[in-house]
Amino acid sequence: MNILGLYNYWIVVILMLIGFYIVIAHENLVKKLVGLAIFQTSVFFLYISVGKITGATAPILDEKWQLYSNPLPHVLILTAIVVGIATTALGLSLVVRIQEAYGSIEENDIQIQDTQDQFECQLEAYGVQEKLTTFDQELDE
Repeated sequence: MNILGLYNYWIVVILMLIGFYIVIAHENLVKKLVGLAIFQTSVFFLYISVGKITGATAPILDEKWQLYSNPLPHVLILTAIVVGIATTALGLSLVVRIQEAYGSIEENDIQIQDTQDQFECQLEAYGVQEKLTTFDQELDE
């Protein structure tokens, strides 16, 4: 079997690697969603490639055809495309909500703000926050 003859599988592997790299390397949430969409598309190509049989036809009974292609992978991919679009839309709506709440869509900025909020909550739980506030006011005077 010729390794170059399986170009569709090489495209799948390259798209998977590109999508995975984008998800891992970038901190921007929108870029991460784009990486996930590319990865998802590569999976679609993989299943479509596996479902195609060379020299076969649609499963319509005819005496001149002996080899038929299975339409099930193609039908499942259509469903997966719809689910993928819905998932991407939900992810983008969450990114919009995160932008409204944190003022940023960079992962590091969000984590820093969360850490600061947790630290302030712990200080407030132990009553240290009020003492620091009064101390700061005394220093300002």
